[in-house]
Amino acid sequence: MMTKLSRHWNTIQATLFPILEERLSPMTKVQERFVMVLDFVRVEEFLPYYHGLVGAPECDRAAIARAFVAKKIYKIETNKGLIDRLHCDRVLRQLCGWERKGNIPSESTFSRAFAEFSRMGLPSRIHEAFIKEYHSHRIIGHISRDATAIVAREKAQKKQKEIKPKKEKKKRGRPKKSEEPKQIEMTRLDRQLTMSIKEMLADLPTQCDIGTKMDSKGYKMSWKGYKLHIDTADGDIPISAVLTSASTHDSQVAIPLATITNKRVTNCYDLMDAAYDAQGIRDYSASLNHVGLVDFNHRSPKDTREFLPHEAERYKERSAAERVNSQLKDNYGARLIRVRGAKKVFAELMFGLLAIAVEQTLRLLT
Repeated sequence: MMTKLSRHWNTIQATLFPILEERLSPMTKVQERFVMVLDFVRVEEFLPYYHGLVGAPECDRAAIARAFVAKKIYKIETNKGLIDRLHCDRVLRQLCGWERKGNIPSESTFSRAFAEFSRMGLPSRIHEAFIKEYHSHRIIGHISRDATAIVAREKAQKKQKEIKPKKEKKKRGRPKKSEEPKQIEMTRLDRQLTMSIKEMLADLPTQCDIGTKMDSKGYKMSWKGYKLHIDTADGDIPISAVLTSASTHDSQVAIPLATITNKRVTNCYDLMDAAYDAQGIRDYSASLNHVGLVDFNHRSPKDTREFLPHEAERYKERSAAERVNSQLKDNYGARLIRVRGAKKVFAELMFGLLAIAVEQTLRLLT
């Protein structure tokens, strides 16, 4: 992987950058970052009309897709701000694929294109292809699993109250042999063990609602929106991600996320905090031939479980998940989500995770 990555990076430095500087002008550091990400992700290869499908191609879809990547690199919050930047920044405009200002589409065209990219899962597919190409052949030490709150600007859906049937009065004494034993209802974790990854993801709630959790100081905090669950590899490289409703407990997404990650990379350790403290999650991690280090949720004073010294030292690597969460929010727009709907929100976040994955991967060379 490192040889392939190094060869590609050397080609960019030796060939692509000199050509662009000669044609456009000396490039800034941000422009170099943008070119670097574009060259690795190759967004145009994931658009359907580039593969000879019948029908006229949609206007400027490849250029618009590149512009959405630029939106994350340049820390631009809105489509209007992105269009304004394209009008005044000649180099950025040409890097995206528009020679003249008059070629730049309207804001409504950008919105329609983003809705299309969201439906087809464009940034997720590009991210998956990048991870498989550059990380599937190396052994990753640790996968750090965590979730982060995503605040949305949309109305939270009210939870529908389930109408439970009235319980029959329990008869006293031991049940007769002829009576059927009471069936125990399976939990979501139990059901996930018998599901495919498609079924697992379909079973998870994705509507906007209210989430509550304890912060680092022990205070309860609530937010309206979603929750993004991320698996992060050593080097702060996001490997996979799933978006759910804000109220979804972290543990409900551990098995689907582990399944997705296992199809993309090979790792040795799964590191999770106390929210994932369930025997089913530990067993599933072991079934993948991983060592699951899950922090302990001490629910009672009698619970005295602790990590062994070497486990506690290795568990410190889980800080990679916190760094990626922070980077996504502070530098790649996850703190100011303006689109509505789970698919659009997930696409917006995945454009940011895609940029992080490429940039952090290239830091392995330095």
